[in-house]
Amino acid sequence: MLSYSVAQLRSYPLPATRYHMALFSPRGNTMKAIVIDQPGGPEVMRVGDAASPPLGPRDIRITVHAAGINRADLLQREGHYPPPAGASPILGLECAGVVAETGDEVKSFEPGERVMALLAGGGYAQETVVDAGSVFRVPDALADTEAGATPEAFLTAFSNIFMLAQAKSGESILIHGGGSGIGTAATTLCKLAGMRVLVTAGSAEKCARCIDHGADVAINYKDEDFVDKARGVDVVLDHLGARYLPRDLEAMARGGRVVIIGSMGGARTAEIDVTKLLASRQHIIGSTLRGRPLDEKAAIVSAFLDRFGDDLRAGRIRPVIDSVFPIARVADAHRRMASSEHFGKIVVKVR
Repeated sequence: MLSYSVAQLRSYPLPATRYHMALFSPRGNTMKAIVIDQPGGPEVMRVGDAASPPLGPRDIRITVHAAGINRADLLQREGHYPPPAGASPILGLECAGVVAETGDEVKSFEPGERVMALLAGGGYAQETVVDAGSVFRVPDALADTEAGATPEAFLTAFSNIFMLAQAKSGESILIHGGGSGIGTAATTLCKLAGMRVLVTAGSAEKCARCIDHGADVAINYKDEDFVDKARGVDVVLDHLGARYLPRDLEAMARGGRVVIIGSMGGARTAEIDVTKLLASRQHIIGSTLRGRPLDEKAAIVSAFLDRFGDDLRAGRIRPVIDSVFPIARVADAHRRMASSEHFGKIVVKVR
């Protein structure tokens, strides 16, 4: 594992391996990218040639400097999570870099600007093309590696907690997986919004780090009952799905909202007592971000900047970086993610 401080992230030099040098040697209409010949383990990823993506009138071409690693990348690599129709088959749901080119209808960005973007795919590459509505500027407060790890986690947390669950100041939230990229992002946003934050994590060390990061209560799910510790919360953010849903409902207050954003704990749940659900006026919300229409993604980006743009520009919003890997070691980055030993975001440095 490679792990760096924020100061190191701002000037992190990559080793001049042949893979690193090759990644920035475009030839005609091709580029270098991480390609997969067939689904499988981390070893199936390699640096290879890919077609340079075409630019549409509403698109921005980004020269990629860094890309965040997400759990969905591992699922896609294994063949379990195909990209939406029309999306790049290349892995990578977020990136940061520099505007290289804009479509004819794009008036809000200029070549040379530092940007970060929410992607449906294509981040593990020399360049990517994305609708301008999914792009926002990188503030001076963030290094490229931090910016590359920002869009997916923070927009996922924001859209689910504040847009769907309509969380408010003074309410409480239980965040499962408090040490994950989304968990740490959600903690940051909820504390800025004046909420009481409870999280679950799988070790005493991670619980302590969650508290250091701002959580009010950290529950070790391996030896503590989160229902007892979190009873009466207003909102639950859950990526486990089936395994936790009945207990999420048990933990929530009357009128509580649980947002399911993943199914790591299974896709089918045991029976839920609908009578109790009705009496408690609780809400069960299912949500994904990747496959949403472009106008919905643009609306999420706009709403996020309206609500938290000042915090982003001031550096109060930044991802927790667990580790940074050069793109030639992307397999090691995936292994780090699969181990669940990380705290915060894992990033690959593309340029």
